[in-house]
This record gives sequence, structure tokens and C-alpha cells, in this order.
Amino acid sequence: MAADNSLPLVGVSVRVLHASEGTVTNVDGAFTLTTTQAHPVLSFSFTGYLTKELTITNQQTVAVSLEVDPKALGEVVVVGYGTQRKGDVAGAISSVKSADIRQTPVSNVVQGIQGRVPGVQVTQNSAAPGGSISMRIRGVNSINGTSEPLYVVDGVQLSNTPLTSDGAGGVTQISPLSMVNPDDIESVAVLKDASATAIYGARGANGVVLITTRRGQLGKSVVTYNGYYGEQETTKRMHMMDASQFAQLENDIYHTNVYDDPASLGKGIDWQDQILRTAPIQNHQIAVSGGSDKTQFAMSGNYFKQEGVIINSNFTRYAFRLNLDHRLSKLLKVGTSLYTSYNVNNSIPTGSSSLDAPAVTTSILGAALGAPPTLQPYKPDGTEWPFGDQMDGRYREVVNPLGLAQILNQDKTSQTLANIYAEITPFKGFTYRANFDPVISSTLHDYYSPRSIMNSADLAGGGGTAAKTNVNNVVLLHESIFTYETKIKTSHSLKFTGVFATQSNNTNNNTINASNFPNDATKNEAVQLAVNRTVSSARSKDRLDSYMGRINYAFKNRYLVDLIARADGATKFGENNKYGFFPAAAVGWRISEEPFMKDVRVIDNLKLRGSYGLTGNAGAIGPYQSLATVSATNTYYFNHAAASGIAPTGIPNADLRWEKSLQADIGIDLSLWNSRLNFTADVYNKKTKDLLFVQQLPLSSGYGSITGNFASLQNRGVEMAVDAVIFNGAFKWNVAANITINRNKLLSLTGGLQEYTVSNYSVLQVGQPLGLFKTYLFNGIYQTGDSVLPGSGSRIGGVKVKDVNTDGQITADDQKVIGNANPSFIYGFSTNLSFKGFDLSAFFSGVQGNKVYNLIRYTFENPLGNRNMYAALANRWSPTNPSNEYVSGFQGGRIPLTDRFLENGSYLRCKNITLGYHVPFKKVVSSARIYASVNNLFTITKYSGFDPEVNTFGNSNTLIGVDNLVYPLARSYLLGVQVSF
Repeated sequence: MAADNSLPLVGVSVRVLHASEGTVTNVDGAFTLTTTQAHPVLSFSFTGYLTKELTITNQQTVAVSLEVDPKALGEVVVVGYGTQRKGDVAGAISSVKSADIRQTPVSNVVQGIQGRVPGVQVTQNSAAPGGSISMRIRGVNSINGTSEPLYVVDGVQLSNTPLTSDGAGGVTQISPLSMVNPDDIESVAVLKDASATAIYGARGANGVVLITTRRGQLGKSVVTYNGYYGEQETTKRMHMMDASQFAQLENDIYHTNVYDDPASLGKGIDWQDQILRTAPIQNHQIAVSGGSDKTQFAMSGNYFKQEGVIINSNFTRYAFRLNLDHRLSKLLKVGTSLYTSYNVNNSIPTGSSSLDAPAVTTSILGAALGAPPTLQPYKPDGTEWPFGDQMDGRYREVVNPLGLAQILNQDKTSQTLANIYAEITPFKGFTYRANFDPVISSTLHDYYSPRSIMNSADLAGGGGTAAKTNVNNVVLLHESIFTYETKIKTSHSLKFTGVFATQSNNTNNNTINASNFPNDATKNEAVQLAVNRTVSSARSKDRLDSYMGRINYAFKNRYLVDLIARADGATKFGENNKYGFFPAAAVGWRISEEPFMKDVRVIDNLKLRGSYGLTGNAGAIGPYQSLATVSATNTYYFNHAAASGIAPTGIPNADLRWEKSLQADIGIDLSLWNSRLNFTADVYNKKTKDLLFVQQLPLSSGYGSITGNFASLQNRGVEMAVDAVIFNGAFKWNVAANITINRNKLLSLTGGLQEYTVSNYSVLQVGQPLGLFKTYLFNGIYQTGDSVLPGSGSRIGGVKVKDVNTDGQITADDQKVIGNANPSFIYGFSTNLSFKGFDLSAFFSGVQGNKVYNLIRYTFENPLGNRNMYAALANRWSPTNPSNEYVSGFQGGRIPLTDRFLENGSYLRCKNITLGYHVPFKKVVSSARIYASVNNLFTITKYSGFDPEVNTFGNSNTLIGVDNLVYPLARSYLLGVQVSF
């Protein structure tokens, strides 16, 4: 089964007319059908193509080609609370097919979207198994709140916010979307403009991602197996000093013979080799689907296991999916989409929100880079050897990275997503659907840092640190959806959609922390053995009620109008602003349907689109932030008895309200030569006001800060996508590409404030984009005879920073904005070729013009003693080697944060290359394909760190483009098989 361009069509419905027999085509466009009729008439139907009927006489095999339906204009696309024909869509919506997502084996569906959708930037903040990933649709839309889009899986709303947070902004936490199996996905639709997202009102400001999983089809049951196995390896290592070079550095820093004969020590221990490894990855899924006229089903089971390239890190997913649809009568249909998973994540401490020394002691990657190559990893008995127990305790300030790998840091998460529905059609054109969507998740977090990895001297004060945390979350959503669709005469088509929804979020957690254990025998399973114990618990609840209406109108299939309005009420906002109203409108003109275009046969579709509307962001704050809050504080003693104190912590704000985004969009869609060439482009302008911002308060107020609607920002951009079928004969070749240009600007801050300090190296500035870096300017090294400027804190042989204002001293006024983390543009490119059973695909993605602040260099270009440095510092400054790049060794010294550590983060990455072969089978197996695949084959970049695609602070909107020892990228080599029976 193929389209008229000879490309195979998957999922074509093949039915015997006037009988219950039927089936669907497989991934090769092939099908097998048995019938008792002598000369059956087969009907072939597929969305976006003209239905074709064929009478079978004595043929054993048939070849069928379907023609594109010019009125359908391609496939039906999923929109909020329903579907539309692609040609009738007036908003900015992009779709990704399941084949594209599965082309690159990933653990997270967002990874499969990266580089394939214009207007969407995906950043793998951490490459750890199941690690943190962020997605931005048309830029950053918040400061203190989330900029993550809303994810809707089969109608169930899901957040990509990490289930727990850490000091690095969630970068070490598992992404909730890693719990959804990408192999189950049928399609992904990304809603980008206001007319497409306003239907989700208060949750649509950051865009919406609609994920649809596979459902059953009428016909013979089909069993499929999809699996792969592979190996992963790191793509880059840092070049550190060997033992001889390090020993000489130590002698120079301390001006004594710490090591008697440095040259005799040779290479020493390569600590990166100690913690990095070649790691396996595997995925296995069995799926069964089929159905009769009344009941269709699809179910699957999945096992995914990824060992990390850092020792003792891994992620495991067990998942089950059931999609069931049953028609009770002509009027009533019921069904469910059930997805449940159990996930185990063993993480390793990577990434650091701190500078310098803490980065070397808390991140296993930092510990490995900083570990003295003169020390030993293991004791004679094979256990990890703490550094403080070697060389008479000289290196107590650094840690053995193998010890950090022994820390238990495990999350076990059970999650169930369900959509239970009943759909009634009392009369033609009218449908009522009731959805009941529970999302239930629970996480058990286990932590234990053993006594065995501590220095002997430190054990005197007690050893062993434990924690056990339970987090339970229940989201209950009900939606009543009313749909009426009709045609008036032949020229007018009208569709009305009305929705009432109510959603409650209930979260509770309890934690026990303990320290000072007698031994490591029970780890954190017997915290009552610890000398010190503390407990805490919390519970929160919030609710969102929504009312929505949408009208889709088309005149002569030529002029399109969409009107949308939604009102949302949320308990988390101030008493005076519980409700928000979010209207939007879109218009479309299908020029290709005009009479004067009928003779222009080269053009299949030409459509102009425009939209304008308002959306909101309810995820910008948590519950109770509009209220006066209190919390437990210090312990007080009355009559020698301890009592916990309670103190006010939050100022009430009855005017706290929604963040609102007002967006205008103009777009064009063009298809040529029977859809062999397709082009789409959009220009947008989005202004977000009433941004929630934490304003600092004077100490005299008794509070540190207040949360209010104190800022505004703007995103403007252009996005374009093109795809083409170059050859469509025996040799097939198609290509696709997209590019996005987005400009972000902070428009205002509270009280006329023009600048706000975010960290030692980043600021917010009115009139500038978020993610702005501001530091001193590196001006070389102080040479012999130079005068060291007051305030610089430097020395001869130390860093010289530029006296920008030429006042003869170094102050904060000498700091300058040195760049920002936002790219000039992002892009993606893919190509697919096939010939005689063989197929070859390649996919590339890239980012251009962004800056990355490399804090790894800051740490390992600062020779202050007791830790290893970059090998390049063998060329450090000395009186006989007046280097103007690397400072001399200086005990306990510090270097300033300068533009020296700001690097070009641009890159072009080959995300995937896959070569496959369709094995011809004639019996039992209806189709089989074997393939070999390479992920992250190469990256072209000037960035000196492990990888330019990084953000230590996870989903932060202000601290972006910062590299401070996060989990490194892996290249994977895979062999896989896809079989259908």
C-alpha cells in the first residue's frame, strides 16, 4: 500500500465491503487479509487520501496506490479538545509523526521532538539516564515561574516539572516525561500561537504539546515486537595534569618539596577512567492491537534500561498501556486510555550550583577532575580509600570520586495516567463526551552517604547521613465536552465546542533525615539507629475551574474563522483575582481554493493565517503564595523544655494574579506539485505582562521578600519549515528542515528598577534578554614590575582585570555585560532514503550564536593547591615564564569571574544515523526490519567543555547557559529489530 508518491502508508484501513473482515497495513504498507467471499470488494481508506475500492478476482497479491484528497489537505491534526483537518487549521500548529520520534531511540518524548519543530527549543540539561530536559516554545515566558509547556497525553494533563527539587534547579532530578514510553506514541502536535493554546487558558501561555498514543483498529489482531540493544560511551574527556605535573605544581604552590621527585611519578591515576565507563542500553516492547466493529483495543508492555556512562548511575522503566474503545450502541461509546509505569532511577551527584571548592567535593565529575593523580583509589582490601587517610591527611579538602559513587541516591516512582470517557451522540452532529482523568503518582526517595567513604579523622564527630522521603500526588480532572458540527447548504460549515473542566491537585510528603550512625549495615532502612534525627511533613491542595467555548467556521472551504474564549478560576491566586479571561481569534484564507487559482495546478495548497489572543500561566506559583504564611523556625526553651517556634514567612497579596501573554501571529502554508514540496512560515510577537517576580524588601519589614506581578517581557520571532520529496520511484529520497529565530527582551521590572542581580555572573536588565552574563573583563596577567590596582585582590602572576571606568581601582562599576545564553537561531535537518528494502536516515540539529559560561574552567584554571588542574596550566606564569594566560600557583588564591570563561556555545550535532533493511518474509511474519543506529555521532563546536548543550540550573529562566559539572553526553551504538505477526 502506497501513496501516489510511492511512499508506503502505515495504518491504512482495509475492509471487505458488506462483511466484518478487515485489517490495517503495517510499517511497510503491506497487509494480509483472509475472506470467505469469492470476489470480494476491498475498501482502502486513510485520512487525507481518497478512499479506493477494488474488486479482487483470482489475485493472491495486489498493489494499491492512494491519491491525496485535495479537499482533505493531508492528515487530520489533533487540536485542543478535538481534531481538525489540516487544511482547516487557522492557528500555528506543528505535528511530529511517530516514525520520526522513534527514529532516534530516546527515553523521553521531548528528545524526539528536538530539532524537528520550528519555534521549539529543547535543551538536554543533563545527559544522565532519564535526566532533566527543558522545552521552550517561542522563548522564555516567565521569570520566577515555569516556562515549560503544558503536556496533554491522551487528554491527561502532565507537567514536566521535576518531582523534587535540588540545589541545582532540578538538573539532577528525573524528568517526569521519561516515564512515558515513546514507542507508544502515535503523533505529537505542538500548539504555538494564542488561537491554538487559548483553549487551555490559564495553562497555555507557554504552549501546549498534545501527545496521542496508538489506538486499536478494526481488523485482524496484530502483534509487534520492537527492541534494541546498544552500548554508550562518552564523547569527550578533559585533559588534566598527570602525576608528575601535579606534583611539581604542588611544590610550586607551597614552596616546599611536597613531592621529592615529581618527574619519577609518571602519569599516575586517571580519575576520569575510574568513574567513566562503556554502558549498555536496551529497550523491549511487545504490543497487540486489533478489534471488531464494536470494540478496538491496543495494549503494550515495555521494559527500558539505561546504564549511565558514570558508574552506579542508571534508569529503568517498566510500563504498560491499554487503549480500549467500545461502542455500546449507535448512540453511546465508552473507552479508556490507561498508562502505568514503575521507574527506578539511581542518580549520581553531578552538577553544582556553587563555585570553586564545593563543585569539587559535591559533584562526582568535579571530584574526578580535581582528584590528585598521585593518590590511590582503593585500599589493599579493595574498598574505596578516602583521600584524607592518604599522605598524612594532606588532602582532606578533596574527596575520592569513587566514594561519591557509593552514595545511595535512588528514586522509585509509580505513576498512573488514565482517561476514562463516555461519549454520546443523541442526534446527528452533536456529541457529548465526559472525561475523567486521574493522575496518581508516588515517589520513594532513598538517600544514604556511608561512613566508609569518610576520612578517619572526620568520623570522630559521627558518620553516615540518611534520608527517606515519600511524595504522593493525586490530580483529578473532569471535563464535560460538548461538540456540535453542521453544514449549512454547501457553502457554510460550523463547529462549536464547549467545555467545562474542574481539576484538583493534592500533594503530600514526609521526610526523615538522620545522621551519625554506628555502622553502614542498615543504610537508611533503620534510621532509629542514628543519633540525630529530624522529621518534616507538608500537604498542599489547589483547584482550577474552567469554562471554554470555541467556534470554527468555514465559508466555501476557503475562508476560515476560529473564535475561542476561556475563563479560569484558580484558588492559588489573590482574593481579588481568582478568575482570568483568555480570548483569542484566528482567520485563514485558502487562496488556492479561489476560482482564479484553479488553473494553477502546481499549487495544491496556499493558505494565509493570522491570529491574536491572550493566554495565561497558572504554573508560575505554588499554592498559598497569595496568603499570609507561617512556618516552623528555631527551637526555644521554656523551663528547660524545648518548644518549636512558628514565625510569619509570607506577606499576603490579595492582588496576586495570572501571568498573561498577548500574542499576534501571521503565517503562510504552501504545498506544491501534489505535496512533494511543502513550506510553512510564521512571524509572531508575544508580550507577557504581570510576570510574577520576587521583590526584595528592607529588613525593617520583618520579611525578606514579597511575590507579586512586578515585571513584563517580550518574545518576537520568525520560524520556517520545509520538506520535500526529491525522488519517489524505486529510489526514494525526502528531506526536511526548519529554522527558528527568537528575540527575547525584558520590558520592565518593579519600581523602575533597571538591573537585578541573579548571581555572581548573571543579571536581569531592562531592555535586554534573560540569561544575561555580567562580569569583569580579563586583561591578562600582572607581570613583574606592574602596579596591582587597588580592589583587584590580585598579585604579580595573578589575573589582571580591565579598569573600565579608568578610576585607578577595581570596583563593581568595572563589570560589563559580556553576552547572553540565547541563540541567534536554532535549526534542524533530516533526510531519509530507501531502495529495494534498504533505508537510510540521518537527523541533525543545531544552535547558533548562544553563549555558555564555563564554570568548569573557572575551577580548574585556579591553581590554589590540593587539587588537580587542566594540563594547560603546566604553562602557568612564573618569573621565567611570563605567561599572559594562566596564573601562577598561589596557596588558597582565588581568581575573579571574568569574560575569559564565556564561550561560544554554537554547535551542529548529528543526532542520529540509522541504516535498516526490511527482511522479506512470506509466512507467519508479516513484516520484519533490522537496523543499526548511532546516536550523537559527532558534534561540531568550538566549546571547550564536555558538551555545549547544557544548563546546570535545569529549568531556570534566568540562570541559563551555565556549565558547572553536569552529567556528560554519551554516544550510543544500537542494533534493533521490528517484527509484526
